[in-house]
Amino acid sequence: MAEAARIRALEARHATLETRIADEGGRPRPDDLALMRLKREKLRLKEEMEKLKARPLH
Repeated sequence: MAEAARIRALEARHATLETRIADEGGRPRPDDLALMRLKREKLRLKEEMEKLKARPLH
């Protein structure tokens, strides 16, 4: 069950990053470096979620 809670926490963080990316991208002069960092972190979270979901259940 701890893995399910971890996945939910990662999904929540992923959604937050998605919102922050949209907000930053919608600005008149978006900060490209900030966008790159946010997108990289979002991708890292996605990869971690996929690894957790791919693990066999015991």
